Amino acid sequence: MRNFRVWDIYKDGMVLVKDIYVITKEFPKEEVYGLSSQIRRAAVSIVNNIAEGASRKSSKDFHRYLEMSLGSAFEVETLLKIIQDLNYCELERIEELLIKIDSLEKRINAFIQKIRKEDLN
Repeated sequence: MRNFRVWDIYKDGMVLVKDIYVITKEFPKEEVYGLSSQIRRAAVSIVNNIAEGASRKSSKDFHRYLEMSLGSAFEVETLLKIIQDLNYCELERIEELLIKIDSLEKRINAFIQKIRKEDLN
């Protein structure tokens, strides 16, 4: 069993979830079941898939969950850009979150590549 709790991608993903919850508290009320809910679920999905994948015995299954985590990270990025276009949050805060999510995407992808190489050996 892999200890996902010590991985930076998991820890940083958890910080991102908190950041997303903080910014969405200030969204218009009509977005409670729209963008707010969708971006929260996508952010939580990043860390959930890392954790669930870590419990899988095969590297192939683990790899698949990391891919889903990466997909959720790209979803968060897209939703942040929509939020930016709708002016639901301060531009500086969105830019800060976009930098965080870009870094997280790159590191999840690098981890996927590492797992893929281990499968080949």
